[in-house]
Amino acid sequence: MAALQSGGAGVDEMAAALGAGIVLAIPTESSYGLAADPLSQRGVDRVLALKGREPGKPLLVLCAGRSQLDGLGIAADPGVLDRFFAIWPAPLTVVLPLARPIPASCGAPSLAVRVPAHEGLRAMLSGIGPVTGTSLNRSGQPPCVDPDEIVKLFEAEVDVLVDGGRTPGGAPSTLLDATADPPRVLREGAFAWPPS
Repeated sequence: MAALQSGGAGVDEMAAALGAGIVLAIPTESSYGLAADPLSQRGVDRVLALKGREPGKPLLVLCAGRSQLDGLGIAADPGVLDRFFAIWPAPLTVVLPLARPIPASCGAPSLAVRVPAHEGLRAMLSGIGPVTGTSLNRSGQPPCVDPDEIVKLFEAEVDVLVDGGRTPGGAPSTLLDATADPPRVLREGAFAWPPS
């Protein structure tokens, strides 16, 4: 497992390697996440295998901003997107319709996306593009918050650790289904919905 400091060099190399199917451990607002290119079937398959996740369960995707949604095939109404980009960055993950399924959506016609409330991660995403952001843990186990724990438990399965130090832990992002009208909460989390 290679280690990089959060915000360090190597962004161009990481972007190319993600396209080839590597998996990164990245710091998020609460815990570490598993990052792969959401359009890489190999990368997505590796994330699902590492987690021991049931087949067909989609992965959420982290992006730096609105311009990165086009490459994912997000097909939401601009007014719907305006509503969420008025809130983001925030620990709010939103399920939006896709023009067509992509590897990260695991066959679903929708994709959960978030602009994370982690400044260093957003800066990295600006350079490497969108990545999956499911929590770094085996299914049913607590998410990893300590980079030393990641090295110990996942050294053989994660290619690169982006070391942002210990993350704060706490509640995961709130998960909201915006393919429904009105949007409905699928998972209560760190962001209060509806916002006050």
